[in-house]
Amino acid sequence: MLFPSLAKSLTLALLATNAVVSALPMAHHDDDDNSSSLTTKSRKTKTHKTKTISSDDYSPSATSSNDDSDDGSDSDSISTKSTKTKKSKATSTAAKASSAVAVASGSSVASSGSSSGSGVSGSVFGYASLNGGTTGGASGKTVTATTLDELTSYCAQEGALTIYVTGAISSSGSSGYTVKVSSDKSIIGKSGASLTNVGLSLDGVSNVIIQNLTISKVIGTDAVRVQKSKNIWLDHLDVSSDQNHGKDYYDGLIDITHACDYITVSYVHFHNHEKTSLVGHSDSNGSEDTGHLTVTFAYNFWEKLNSRGPSLRFGTGHIYNNYYDNMNDCINIRKGAKALVENNVFAGSSSKGLYSVDGTGSAQASGNDFGSASDSISSTTLSMEYKYSLKDAGDVASYVQSNAGATL
Repeated sequence: MLFPSLAKSLTLALLATNAVVSALPMAHHDDDDNSSSLTTKSRKTKTHKTKTISSDDYSPSATSSNDDSDDGSDSDSISTKSTKTKKSKATSTAAKASSAVAVASGSSVASSGSSSGSGVSGSVFGYASLNGGTTGGASGKTVTATTLDELTSYCAQEGALTIYVTGAISSSGSSGYTVKVSSDKSIIGKSGASLTNVGLSLDGVSNVIIQNLTISKVIGTDAVRVQKSKNIWLDHLDVSSDQNHGKDYYDGLIDITHACDYITVSYVHFHNHEKTSLVGHSDSNGSEDTGHLTVTFAYNFWEKLNSRGPSLRFGTGHIYNNYYDNMNDCINIRKGAKALVENNVFAGSSSKGLYSVDGTGSAQASGNDFGSASDSISSTTLSMEYKYSLKDAGDVASYVQSNAGATL
């Protein structure tokens, strides 16, 4: 009689167990597909973790301490760690491959690694020190250009970069080759570095330094052209052509146009040229240029030149401690422009020292030694918004001749 009772009890227990097992999938029902409910939960957990990772403390090679805090699943945690490890390895492999390509191509970037630093001599002053200052490529890497192709490529790159120029780079074309320079660049010539029939164009850029370069005989265009740009420092340059051709065979040595601001031209040796330096390119461009074209010219050597030392339209100039030797028409202030002209020296056969060709320009002039050159401009009152120091006019000739040009 005991066996039938036991059999009945076992049967009832088995039926109860089957009922519980049949109910289990419904306990975790997240979507319409019951068979994928566990997988769906796992995906949602991972998505939730990704959203909670902060960009401030995320590291591709580290596992978050909260990886398995949602469901305590070791398999979920292991899967996440495995994915991160693979990403880290992939990144490392890509970096090695990139490095290998750079080395194989002989890139100067590869040899410089992540080095940074301005490489610039001295500190910026004058107008280029305003508006946040001018640092060039100081925050970026350093590269070296030995060919025209390298120089062109480096100057066009986006981002901060210090570019050293070595050796003689030239173009044999019937007209000058123009290298376009992007923002945040320092272009620095090593000793003896030169560009022949190769000019530099700064168009719509900011924060550029060009230093210690010799640029000569750029046919039909400017040695350095600056337009629609801000915070530019042109320093310790030697720019020239020859006077064996008509005045239009070459263009300007340094021309600054189209509403540029915060420009400093310092320690430049301008020589053997016709149309030297233009600030403001046209009498009819007042709507764009008025209130702009703020330029400092300091410690420059102007030698054996015809005109434009500089020619300034519409803007505001500060011209001090320059030395003019055998320049026909020196400082021409026109189209309502104003200039502060201090402690400059005019020597040799210089004829027009400070004048306004149209009678609309004016200057506050003091401490200048005009020699035999004329000073015929209307006076005005003008002061600068930056600090500067002046050398006595008696010291200007020797100081400028010893220091201007690519002498660093």
